[in-house]
Amino acid sequence: MTNTRTQRVAVIGAGVIGICTALQLQQAGFAVTLYDENGLAQGCSKGNAGHFATEQVFPLAQVALLKKLPAMLFNPLGPLRIDWRYAIKALPWFWQFIKNMPTARFIAHTHALKALNEHAIHAYERLLANYQLGHLLTKQGSLLTFEKTPLVDVQRTLAMYQAQGIKVKLLDAKQVHALEPSLSDKINHALLFEDVAHSIEPHLFCIQLAQKFSLLKGQFRQQKVVAITPKSEGFMVSDEQDSLNFDKVVIAAGAWSASLIEPLGYTAPLDTERGYHCMVNINHGLTRPVASAERSLIMTPMSQGLRVAGTVEFAGINRKANNKRALALLPHAQALLASQPLSATTTWMGCRPSLPDSLPIIGQAPNHNNLYFAFGHQHLGLTQGAITAELITDLCLNKAPSINLEPYSINRFMR
Repeated sequence: MTNTRTQRVAVIGAGVIGICTALQLQQAGFAVTLYDENGLAQGCSKGNAGHFATEQVFPLAQVALLKKLPAMLFNPLGPLRIDWRYAIKALPWFWQFIKNMPTARFIAHTHALKALNEHAIHAYERLLANYQLGHLLTKQGSLLTFEKTPLVDVQRTLAMYQAQGIKVKLLDAKQVHALEPSLSDKINHALLFEDVAHSIEPHLFCIQLAQKFSLLKGQFRQQKVVAITPKSEGFMVSDEQDSLNFDKVVIAAGAWSASLIEPLGYTAPLDTERGYHCMVNINHGLTRPVASAERSLIMTPMSQGLRVAGTVEFAGINRKANNKRALALLPHAQALLASQPLSATTTWMGCRPSLPDSLPIIGQAPNHNNLYFAFGHQHLGLTQGAITAELITDLCLNKAPSINLEPYSINRFMR
């Protein structure tokens, strides 16, 4: 067994993945330093939809998407936008995305996502129970709504989820409105996912976990990491103020991870799916997340109002937010709610770290002992935070992880 009392670990990236991992490692007895130049949970972990989406086991790379792409791209209110200035740079990513669409890969990637998601809520329950924070997880299920989709297609979607062991019920219009009276009567059917959860304040969720990390004497450095230098034993991590030695390093920097691993000889086709949200301060009455299959958005009840989130924008990691993308969500939310006209109180944009096969990179670096990767969770960072932390901690303890990590290895991009 590794002597964790003398092991120092650097976790780079203080989003939900990094915070959960740092807390889990600190709890296991390691001396952990968490790095992030922007502070705690300032990226997607701050503005995500707050949905622990364990039902989302199907990769985005699927043949059925090809038929929908033209309508998505040419609809100004649609769920997908590609900035023309970024299109050429994004082409290699999209080519790999298309190569992951064949049925065999789709099935394999579905199984890999399911392996993580079916453990995700239980992993959070274990983590939160250690610190009496179970109340941070609201378990009311979620709805996936349909307005115009024929019943036979809704039933086909239901069967797909049931085939993966997802606990789900089909509701008709009357049952939908009995469950959520504030929804529009234009909704004819919905799928009720019973085993998912949500957070009424994702940023606070992360901050409270980070506070427990600090209480366990974990260290946080709000510094930009500029170099990770392998040494005969361990690594030297250099930020803009200092250089510190560590026995192990975990890269959990989300969309910024690729630039950290490249000097170490690793490449991954990591791009950013920029997502947006609007906060709407209305008496919405919703008690659970409500997604729209046709409109590709999700509305989640938060402590400060209703969060309307969604869209995918490919425009790179550095371009300024396009608030028109956030405001384009409002007409869709208005159509789903039987309420007064909606207006946004705030808007937000974050960079989802996305790989073309819809799977994260989780595991030990193949060419460096004691270097670990935990990034690329795409739309499921919040969902998979605690299970990723458990898997990385097992590796750091030289224990066999509870899930086969081969599907998530960076080796799949280095062959």
